[in-house]
Amino acid sequence: QVQLVESGGGLVQAGGSLRLSCEATGLTFGAKVMGWYRQAPGKQRELVATVTSGGSTNSADSVKGRFTISGDNAKNTVYLEMNNLKPEDTAVYYCNAVVPVLNINYWGQGTQVTVSS
Repeated sequence: QVQLVESGGGLVQAGGSLRLSCEATGLTFGAKVMGWYRQAPGKQRELVATVTSGGSTNSADSVKGRFTISGDNAKNTVYLEMNNLKPEDTAVYYCNAVVPVLNINYWGQGTQVTVSS
């Protein structure tokens, strides 16, 4: 059974930093895309950043230059380094893993990130 175990959320002041981690336990397929999405109150879930097992990354324009996504294939873990956080980054952040060859999509339970002004 695949589970995405997230950690690292919390409360931080504007301009601060946080690091999110997500381990995909039970996910044995090497070719996958892992990433982070977020959902603020009253808004739709949106892409933050993704990384493929080959190391290619993609990120939303709103976080470019501030957030960095990276993956560790050996640990089945994806990280999101968030710097210069802004109040508008406040949201529940969800880890996501996709196995394209199987068309399977997994989600974590979400971790709250709150940025105070």
